[in-house]
Amino acid sequence: MFDPDKWQEIFDTIRKNKLRTFLTGFSVAWGIFMLMILLGSGNGLQQGVEYQFRDDATNSIWISPGQTSMPYGGMKPGRDIQFTNLDYDYLHATIDGVDKMSARFYIRGNTTVSYKNEFGSFDIRSVHPDHRYIENTIVTKGRFINEKDLYEYRKVAAIGEIVEQDLFKNESSIGNYINVNGIPFLVVGVFRDDGGENEMRQIYLPISTAQRSFNGGNTIRQMMMTTGDANAEKSNLMADEILKKLASRHNFDEEDKRAVFVRNNMESFARFLSLFGGIKMFIWIIGIGTLFAGVVGVSNIMMIVVKERTKEIGIRKALGATPGSIVSLILQESIFITAISGYIGLMFGVGLLELVSANMPEGDFFRNPGVDFNIAISALILLILAGAIAGFFPARRASRIKPIDALRDQ
Repeated sequence: MFDPDKWQEIFDTIRKNKLRTFLTGFSVAWGIFMLMILLGSGNGLQQGVEYQFRDDATNSIWISPGQTSMPYGGMKPGRDIQFTNLDYDYLHATIDGVDKMSARFYIRGNTTVSYKNEFGSFDIRSVHPDHRYIENTIVTKGRFINEKDLYEYRKVAAIGEIVEQDLFKNESSIGNYINVNGIPFLVVGVFRDDGGENEMRQIYLPISTAQRSFNGGNTIRQMMMTTGDANAEKSNLMADEILKKLASRHNFDEEDKRAVFVRNNMESFARFLSLFGGIKMFIWIIGIGTLFAGVVGVSNIMMIVVKERTKEIGIRKALGATPGSIVSLILQESIFITAISGYIGLMFGVGLLELVSANMPEGDFFRNPGVDFNIAISALILLILAGAIAGFFPARRASRIKPIDALRDQ
């Protein structure tokens, strides 16, 4: 029940000890303020790193050829490894757990793309249909490359939104032809990609058509695949199997790290999650330690309050005050100081994070620092409970004071 007299007494005590109350409250506010800043900074760093994975499927494996650096089977180091369609077909058929798979073929030399009187230089990627899932490509108009395009060697293209803007201006691109090094390709789709502007300056062609049209033979530059719902351990086994099979086909030592490069995004992403799990735990330990220091300060101050008011408490008890009313008085003052100070620190912390988030430039490694609302409220509730605990021990001591001893106190 609300007791105006009790609250009036609490406010009178606070007014009489303004500096002491301020310093106590400041330690509590600083603790929760620092917790919010640490949590927000950790989230900003985590989102920045997650942003690095936005362009490629996190469960993907990428295989690129290199150059041997170790002798093998009587052959000298320095041999270039060249992938072909046969390597792609072999891995697709023999690697267990492959979900989506594609290869890439790049056109050699400068590439000029034109439409009517508009010209531009764009990156050309010749791929399989599954490439859209590996690169997280989002088709906004028309369609992407399909299997029929590959089998029939169709001269079709899917272009990025920036390519469409640069070449077609306000004209629709679907159903029109662009010239790639003088060869016409029908635009069948337009896409966007969260990887940024550079990804939307790409043009995708069917790999079979590009190999035939641009004298590529059966060579490919790169292979990539997704591993479905495989965990990090399973994807690592798949990556090892890929390396062994390619080492056998191209005659190089499996320990030769420069012959073929196998990049396992699942492994990298799992390491990242593990790292940030540790960082978050460290942040909570530091933050809670800071809060605890503030709460201990509240408890010590309440001990001093009890000591100063020993005679007053004794007189109260002599006049009939119950131990419960004494405990309630001390607890309310402790909770009030903790709650108000904690709320102020919380608002300053969240406000500063929002201000930084609204005004900082978009970066790749630190993005949108902030704290989840539920976590912020939970931290405040935890702080108030800690304030109650901090006030309980001084309150219990006060309730045990005997009137006769209190009146003797000097």
